[in-house]
Amino acid sequence: MLRQIEGSRAVAETVALCRPEVVCAYPISPQTHIIEAVGVMVKSGELAPCEFINVESEFAAMSVAIGASAAGARAYTATSSQGLLFMMEAVYNAAGLGLPIVMTLANRAIGAPINIWNDHSDAMAVRDAGWIQLFAETNQEAADLHVQAFRLAEELSVPVMVCMDGFILTHAVEGVDMLDQSTVDAFLPPYEPRQVLDPDSPVSIGAMVGPEAFEEVRYLAHLRQLDALDRIPVIAAAFEEATGRRSGGLLSTYRTDDAETIVVALGSVLGTIKDAVDIRREAGERIGVVGITSFRPFPFQAVRDVLCGARQVVVIEKAFSIGFGGVLATDLSLALHGTDCTLRSVVAGLGGRSITRLALEDLFATAARGQLEALTFLDLDHGVVERERERMMATRRSGPSAENILRDLKAPRRVGAKEKS
Repeated sequence: MLRQIEGSRAVAETVALCRPEVVCAYPISPQTHIIEAVGVMVKSGELAPCEFINVESEFAAMSVAIGASAAGARAYTATSSQGLLFMMEAVYNAAGLGLPIVMTLANRAIGAPINIWNDHSDAMAVRDAGWIQLFAETNQEAADLHVQAFRLAEELSVPVMVCMDGFILTHAVEGVDMLDQSTVDAFLPPYEPRQVLDPDSPVSIGAMVGPEAFEEVRYLAHLRQLDALDRIPVIAAAFEEATGRRSGGLLSTYRTDDAETIVVALGSVLGTIKDAVDIRREAGERIGVVGITSFRPFPFQAVRDVLCGARQVVVIEKAFSIGFGGVLATDLSLALHGTDCTLRSVVAGLGGRSITRLALEDLFATAARGQLEALTFLDLDHGVVERERERMMATRRSGPSAENILRDLKAPRRVGAKEKS
């Protein structure tokens, strides 16, 4: 049924349709509306049988999810940003134990300085933890990916993280075709754990493993991720057959058949990118878009097949590795190794800065002229950065850079005026 609904509410109601038996989370913006809605459904009896466990921290939330999953319950949680970092030890444990927990990550910047708005820094921080990471472009896809995530997690016995852009998706109200209980029940079978704590058949989950076996255990986790590259398209196809709409998969393409330039990105920015690409198409430019849905495991072969015919690839990154460069571009460079394709990385939207269609149109025009640098920061104010660097060189006690930059941005600049240290 098509409804005008907030993204967080759509995810919460869809998670409830998946019949989780234990839900545990600690509130943090912009994830909070999801967990609030699930909590209300549990308390009212709408979601039953299900235990909603109030915990004292995000570390406790993931720890409870691990215990619940090991005991044979379908477990769900959600978090954002600093909350994800606080549960980091347990995030690695969940993957290392092969427990099929599903978690929503409402993507948000990581401090310092404090910032509650959207970018992908949090997801990038745990990309090597062993979780499958699926990125949603729209609220419709965010809801659909959760149903697929539970099935994928339980088929392979791996945890799955569904990433949706904080505020841009979580707090946006738009049309979402909501599933009904019978459709979800037909698509998602009852949970049958691969490993479970059972007093009648005692085992150790999370036992000490020394050098003689640790590498093999980690390699097995790697193989399960590779298995997901085969299962994700199969599950997406089954979802399309069950619902009549395409959602999920490894990646999506838009106007790429004859494209000389292809833009690659994750998440909600793909919508704005497509609008800008349509304008550039009208100007005669052969340009297309690839959206990566499965960031981990990374679909190297599928990406290579789509991109290898392009002259250049422009990657829009909402995070970057400080001191190195683009994270997504690094993966793409491996996928494109040995091809003649030129790769350009553009960092944009950090801390929730708007990525406008006009800025993208200008960026793509620059790329078409062959004038785009290998690493570009979209809409970066180089002047304010240089003023702070000059301040730091002029005096030892230059003060906190974040506050200095904010004052510079607010203060009117006089032509020819000298910076005071």
